[in-house]
Amino acid sequence: ECLDLSINYMKERNQFGKPLAAFQGLQFKLADMATELEAARLLLHKAATLVQDKTPDATRYAAMAKRKATDIGFQVVNDALQMHGGYGYLQDFPIERYLRDLRVHQILEGTNEIMRVIIARDLLKD
Repeated sequence: ECLDLSINYMKERNQFGKPLAAFQGLQFKLADMATELEAARLLLHKAATLVQDKTPDATRYAAMAKRKATDIGFQVVNDALQMHGGYGYLQDFPIERYLRDLRVHQILEGTNEIMRVIIARDLLKD
């Protein structure tokens, strides 16, 4: 939703006589947000398939997916908040709530640092 909110905001909000969508730097940021979200989704789907199939590396991929999805989710929402400027912090806009919620998900069900430990141990096992 934050990506969609950012797309709409960039089309509607004007700065220096033109929409934010006309600024290449913001276009690049939007492209990066969409790309990272899709990469996280694909890793999540792969991990789910491996868990469902009970493959030996399912735990590693589940940890990778959890870490990637929550880190990217937080990054994308933070970028969306930046694009919205002061409006992004207002409780009238959903972005500030998503930012708080996603920060917690980096901690719940094992911190992302623990996910890194799980991944590394699996990669280094004999």
